[in-house]
Amino acid sequence: MDWQKLLHASSWSNDFWLHMLVVNGHGTNLSRLYGDNSNQVQQIYGGRGNVVAHLVWSYFEKAWLQRKIDLAVGWIPPGAFFQNSPWVCNFMNVWLCGGESPTKFMTAGRGWPSGNIGTILRVMPTRQFYLMGGLFAVSPHAYNGGISGWSWGQDNLGKLATHFEAGWIPQFGPDHLIGHYKVGIMYDNSRYNDLYEDIHGAPWVLSGLPARKQSGQTSVWVLADQMLLRHGPGEMNGLIWGGYFGWGSGKTSQISHSFTTVLMDTGALWKRPLDSVGIAFLWSKFSRSAILSQEAAAAGNLPLPGGNYGLPYGIQGHEAIYEAYYGFHVMEGFTIKPDFQYVNHVGGTTVFKDAVVLSTAVNIAF
Repeated sequence: MDWQKLLHASSWSNDFWLHMLVVNGHGTNLSRLYGDNSNQVQQIYGGRGNVVAHLVWSYFEKAWLQRKIDLAVGWIPPGAFFQNSPWVCNFMNVWLCGGESPTKFMTAGRGWPSGNIGTILRVMPTRQFYLMGGLFAVSPHAYNGGISGWSWGQDNLGKLATHFEAGWIPQFGPDHLIGHYKVGIMYDNSRYNDLYEDIHGAPWVLSGLPARKQSGQTSVWVLADQMLLRHGPGEMNGLIWGGYFGWGSGKTSQISHSFTTVLMDTGALWKRPLDSVGIAFLWSKFSRSAILSQEAAAAGNLPLPGGNYGLPYGIQGHEAIYEAYYGFHVMEGFTIKPDFQYVNHVGGTTVFKDAVVLSTAVNIAF
């Protein structure tokens, strides 16, 4: 909503907007059906809540000085601003779309479609460089804003998380080959249970004592992409390489390291310039604390403990996903995108055979 156009007010309403997004989502978590609680091949399923109207975001945005300074306040998914780039939701897998792993699986970094009460300030002194900081309330509940996203007044919102990101957006050569280079950090001042140690440093899964409380939770990310060959106007109209690396506090996050590399292009070479094609490799490593706790439980014939990535079916190590898609541009506003994913080490274990997942995304824009 553009307040200047709506109210025809004075200069205070210049570059002043209200953004709101409500979605509907129903279905089943396919990954869980074949034994993977750590990943979702079909983007976000559970976060939509199987409700008629799930609130994703609702926030005010005000910009000054030709948008060199931008302030947003309201209900905001951190992943819509931080660790984001134009290409991440070209792919289906949830480790990419809506924010990247492991940050988005941490309580303070939950990505789309989970919002948080917060504010974000972005300063962009030049067209190629920005600094961005955010402050968010941390919800200790399984769903931010309840299952529907509308319950902003949840209890125990006393902790805060800070996000910071610096970005460089260069354009190289006469073809203006655009790139996005970003580095960021998130710190949550909440206290979380150690995945392995009890109050005396022994494995709590065996001692039965309370888990040691770790003060604070940190995540760091590096996100980059670069157009290598341009076919026409636009940020995505060409051959593009992209990559991502993320790290999270392994004592409190079940996955500590994630890595992604992608290659994308249009169908220009075979005279389908409005089509799109892409391949990706995604890899995540489970934290040493999570693995030690699972090994201790297995040695004691106890159920394996999980964490922020769900309960495992075996001792976890790493998981890898190979993904490829082709997007057919059928007509203006109508695309069909078949997608292929090969999941190696399902759920981070060797309990199940590798999985092949075929799917299709249909997009209709009015």
